[in-house]
Amino acid sequence: MLSNSEIGIDLGTANILVYSKNKGIILNEPSVVAIDTETKSVLAVGAEAKNMIGKTPGKIVAVRPLKDGVIADFDVTTEMLKQVMRKASKKLGFSIRKPTVVVCTPSGATSVERRAIQDAVRGSGAKSVTLIEEPVAAAIGADLPVGEPVANVIVDIGGGTTEVAIISYGGVVSCNTIRIGGDQMDEDIIQYVRKRYNLLIGERTAEQVKIEVGQALIEHDERKMEIRGRDLVTGLPKTIELTSLQIQEALKESLLHILETIRATLENCPPELSGDIVDRGVILTGGGSLLNGLQDWLSHEIVVPVHLAPNPLESVAIGTGRSLTVIDKLQKVK
Repeated sequence: MLSNSEIGIDLGTANILVYSKNKGIILNEPSVVAIDTETKSVLAVGAEAKNMIGKTPGKIVAVRPLKDGVIADFDVTTEMLKQVMRKASKKLGFSIRKPTVVVCTPSGATSVERRAIQDAVRGSGAKSVTLIEEPVAAAIGADLPVGEPVANVIVDIGGGTTEVAIISYGGVVSCNTIRIGGDQMDEDIIQYVRKRYNLLIGERTAEQVKIEVGQALIEHDERKMEIRGRDLVTGLPKTIELTSLQIQEALKESLLHILETIRATLENCPPELSGDIVDRGVILTGGGSLLNGLQDWLSHEIVVPVHLAPNPLESVAIGTGRSLTVIDKLQKVK
């Protein structure tokens, strides 16, 4: 039985989520750290630090220590995890001495990257650290029967990466990872607005555009949105209007890469499991799966049913926490 001192962590490029079996998701914070470059001290972590992006004086920088789902800055990640653990223990209403932690890693992570994640979590005060592959965690969190010999196809579109995996009998049968996710979509929008309008916009504005008028490659009723940025010619603030058709064009390349990855994974599927996929379809999880029209577009392109997980943003964290109860079985299978 899971005690309070056992927690699951989804160490995402965009957000860190902490799950406890008794209380569900107890923490959901952006993976951002604000650092004073002169003293090297951490000033803020999570939502507070994210609000500082693009708005701080020179000596304070807001950084994302995780890139493409793996650790880019080890020391900052460890410091961020310490703060996350501290917040989690407060939420649980007592001081966790040394929690047992399960953390997910991208299935394409190298052994060095996995070791870095383990060391960072240990350094933040965990007693023991177990790693679980992200697609397996996402499948458990999406209530799929991962322990049974049937094909479960999971498409996890996160901040830094998109992972497509076929899971059967507790393990990954076929998997592909590309370093394209929500962050890349934001970058596509920034570059599009820059080329088309000579206007510079920030990450947060781009993310807002993606949420409000972002659109998969499918026919739809056009939506419009006003945004503000800095004119690169005059250097002055300027307001322009963007439409969902323009954002569709901006996101086209990244979306086609994701589609190609799904196709490549399905092509590697053993024939015995292909029948299951036709019946059961594909499950979308991760923040990127919430893009307008994505479900219909993918279903039309790959000609199998496409379903959205019950909690796409939280699937991996929930699965990471729940996996503590099934991890022995999963490890036996491995």
